[in-house]
Amino acid sequence: MKLLYAIIAVLLLAGVAVGGWAVPSLRPLAAIAVPYAAMVAFLAGISWRVVRWSASPVPFRIPTTSGQQRSLPWIRSNRLDNPHSTAGVIGRMLLEVLLFRSLFRNTKAELRPGPRLIYGEEKYLWLAAIAFHWSFLFIFLRHLRFFMTPVPAFVTLLHKVDGFFDVGAPVLYGTDVVILAALGYLLWRRIGQPQVRYISLFTDYFALCLLLGLAISGVLMRYFTKVDIVPIKQLAMGLVTFSPVAPEGLGALFFVHLFLLSALLAYFPFSKLVHMGGVFLSPTRNLANNNRRKRHVNPWDYPVKVHTYEEWEEEFRDKMKAAGLPLEKT
Repeated sequence: MKLLYAIIAVLLLAGVAVGGWAVPSLRPLAAIAVPYAAMVAFLAGISWRVVRWSASPVPFRIPTTSGQQRSLPWIRSNRLDNPHSTAGVIGRMLLEVLLFRSLFRNTKAELRPGPRLIYGEEKYLWLAAIAFHWSFLFIFLRHLRFFMTPVPAFVTLLHKVDGFFDVGAPVLYGTDVVILAALGYLLWRRIGQPQVRYISLFTDYFALCLLLGLAISGVLMRYFTKVDIVPIKQLAMGLVTFSPVAPEGLGALFFVHLFLLSALLAYFPFSKLVHMGGVFLSPTRNLANNNRRKRHVNPWDYPVKVHTYEEWEEEFRDKMKAAGLPLEKT
């Protein structure tokens, strides 16, 4: 039912977009006001989350460790799994952000006949996750050709690399296939694995369905409906230069694609997708584990009124003496 509600929600968003295209007087609203509002919500939401994360107290170092800590000179330490320096933290963060190293080492548990609890590797999840994120990044960078004139050389290079196999007309991009396969697997995993299905919420399905709707609408525009990219670039350039126009020739499918993208931007800061920025501010990742070498003082400590043992003994001296308890001060 959660998946069904998520699909209905995405279809309703697509229906609103088609309704905006069907009414000519609403097209400027759907093509200009909605993207601007989504971008404002995205920037405001991300800023709010970053400020809150930055203000959260971290009274002591809590880095996640998976290896030997640095101690004695003759004991070999693990510089990446248990970094003790800034260079080690940077290396660990690069592996985490670019290669999802912790997810690569993830395990799964299965209950088999016996009953027996079996632990195994979960490499397919890592492969699908990294395939989705890298293909999404490639697609995002490829779309810069709509927002920049002249088109940067690296964007042209990405087009050539993405369409390396030169299949079809227009050329089939490898990232289009990869992102659909990765999202399809991630959705199937939430449906097909009972443990994952049990803990999945509506928001988990909604994010996947929203991303799938965005990817499918983009694939349909490129390979099946053959939309005119000239008015699309006019709209994109108008938006980034703050001189918006709503040119003619924008089809219903493009409005669906644009509206789903706007919904994703507005929803992003308030969903689990915001882990993209949160990983850089996580104290379990961005701190060096050098507690044995350096004393860390809690920066959130402030002067408080304390009741020392001497004061406590002075207060209860008579009762302690009557009870026969030893006194430090006679």
